[in-house]
Amino acid sequence: MPKVVYVRSGSDACVVDAQVGDTVMAVAVRSGVPGIIGECGGQLSCATCHVWVSDEFRDRVGGPGEMEADLLDLGVSDFTDASRLGCQITITDELDGLVVEPRPEAWH
Repeated sequence: MPKVVYVRSGSDACVVDAQVGDTVMAVAVRSGVPGIIGECGGQLSCATCHVWVSDEFRDRVGGPGEMEADLLDLGVSDFTDASRLGCQITITDELDGLVVEPRPEAWH
């Protein structure tokens, strides 16, 4: 079973079991991970699941598609090369141990 590691600066990591085919957002919401809200339910319209993907996983995850990049560019203040929407990252066996950092603008 693949695991996703959610890290927050100054906090302990939250390691969560995921199912292949789940998204980073769905796993976080289902598991109560702080910092990932997923207001739109994964419909690519809110950016409340914005994460930074760790350097070691960035090539495996890949970059955002055109619509995702547009939403990130318009909807988040700290858009970087590491930025992705958790609703657009589908868990695979190759992503076991994926490390992502939920971004502060989504934290409550």
